[in-house]
Amino acid sequence: MDAGCPRLPDTVLFEIFLYLDHADVLSVGLVCQQWRAVARDEFLWKELFYRYYRVSRDVPRHPGAVSWYDEFQRLYDTIPCVEVQALKEHNDQVLHLSFSHSGCLFASCSKDCTVKIWSNELDISLQHSSNMRPYNWSYTQFSQFNSDDSLLLVSGVFVGPHNSSSGEIAVISMENFTLLSRVRNKPYDVFGCWLNETNLISGNLHRIGRITSCSVLWLNNAFQGIESENVNVVKRLFKIQNLNASTIRTVMVADCSRYDSPDLLLDYEEQLAASSSCPVFDLGSDSEEEEAKPKLPPEPAVQELPDAGGVPAEHGLQQLFDDIMEGRVRPAMTETELETKVAELFVRNRTKPPEPNLLPTDTNSKTKYLIFTTGCLTYSPHQIGIKRILPHQMTTAGPVLGEERRSDEFFDSLDHVIDIHGHIIGMGLSPDHRYLYVNSRAWPRDCIISDPMQPPPIAEEIDLHVFDLKTMKEVKRALRAHRAYTPNEECFFIFLDVSRDFVASGAEDRHGYIWDRHYNICLAKLQHDNVVNSVAFSPVEQELLLTASDDTTIKVWRSPRAVRVRQARRPRPRKLLFSWLMNQKS
Repeated sequence: MDAGCPRLPDTVLFEIFLYLDHADVLSVGLVCQQWRAVARDEFLWKELFYRYYRVSRDVPRHPGAVSWYDEFQRLYDTIPCVEVQALKEHNDQVLHLSFSHSGCLFASCSKDCTVKIWSNELDISLQHSSNMRPYNWSYTQFSQFNSDDSLLLVSGVFVGPHNSSSGEIAVISMENFTLLSRVRNKPYDVFGCWLNETNLISGNLHRIGRITSCSVLWLNNAFQGIESENVNVVKRLFKIQNLNASTIRTVMVADCSRYDSPDLLLDYEEQLAASSSCPVFDLGSDSEEEEAKPKLPPEPAVQELPDAGGVPAEHGLQQLFDDIMEGRVRPAMTETELETKVAELFVRNRTKPPEPNLLPTDTNSKTKYLIFTTGCLTYSPHQIGIKRILPHQMTTAGPVLGEERRSDEFFDSLDHVIDIHGHIIGMGLSPDHRYLYVNSRAWPRDCIISDPMQPPPIAEEIDLHVFDLKTMKEVKRALRAHRAYTPNEECFFIFLDVSRDFVASGAEDRHGYIWDRHYNICLAKLQHDNVVNSVAFSPVEQELLLTASDDTTIKVWRSPRAVRVRQARRPRPRKLLFSWLMNQKS
């Protein structure tokens, strides 16, 4: 035993360990041999873990962990919570961040109407800045690299005639930063996304009545500036009716091909079933591994759309009009209710039925899901729509208006709908696309919406829901900690991001937040001076996180372990070595 290190009973040591800070615990382990003996005691570390992190004891250890000691150390040492750099090149609110798939570059969008490209090296530096004001943009709001990082999709708000605002998508080449094409995007908070390397999805909105509209989703070729008489550069994907002032917004694409080999399974029973064949791996590294997933709550959050059969639309409309004329409609319908009722009856037999067997059964399936926010009761987004994209729909080849439609298939139906019962303010996919994470602000329980233009008040506390896209069910309980304060009419998107083991989100309370995906616990709060709008993990190094804020800065966060490693690798300045040599000579 080390000299000067008193021997204490294990029970006393254990009580001390329970109240020591992380750093104190680890530093004691470097000095005291008695501590080093106890440090490998699994019982002590299991108790310490559950008490310190306040994890429910029915939650098993992470399926990739080899010991409770290593798991405790992982949650202390690999969380990107140390600020290492603040980037201040933007001069207005920074709204969004996105990494390239290689992790070598990332892009930032801002109210200053620029999109900036940054080089992710030892110290992050600005590589290029594109000003979109010459194209009548008001600001840039979203960006996404295509799968081979050769193109960057940039979404922004476009100022049209009479100062009307709409959306526009620009495609920028990463080879020479030239603008390749521009696509209109309405409403602007559709944002847009890549379907594959060269095709992107945009939206358009057509008003049918005061609170009824039709959203059309388009597939666009990124190289629209290259005219061709033989190849289409645009094709209509889907046409979906909107009721009660709702619209389609925030589109994203999920690839189903990895659903049977996810990075992290969130269902604890699946974890146990997979544990016998699950290889051991280092949780601190970013290597690919197979894991297991959590127990689902008893009530599913995803609903299949009801059958639209029944009375033919023509008979239903005629019956409604007859009832109105003869005074049989009681109580009297408002103009808004009448418009919604007529729209529902009209669309009943004018909609293409949902695709059968939505859930993927083939592990090598090329199926993709188009995921977006929508609604049916009010204008605030409170549902998530899911529509399967079939392989023949993933190209602009063929008729511009898509495959020929019968008169009874004027609209496309949704294949699945997830009802959130609150205002959706953010969505993000896990890296394997198996899980969908959703930020929402809940409505009051049992609230009734009588006017679609007056949605219910929303909670300040943000709920972070998790949905399994393989089973179409909600998993785990909602994550909480972050808050927002703006009312419905001023509510804005707060972007979140998911890595292999962590999920992070911005908030209006001037902090970014990090949770552990397996244990469902909040691990860190990352401070800014204003609203945190966006967060982004490096796709190749989850111990690197970026946060973007209304305070005009982008902050770079690394884990304590990564900071130590990078400091050890950083070369000392040569002038210090020269001064030392000169002093030796003198």
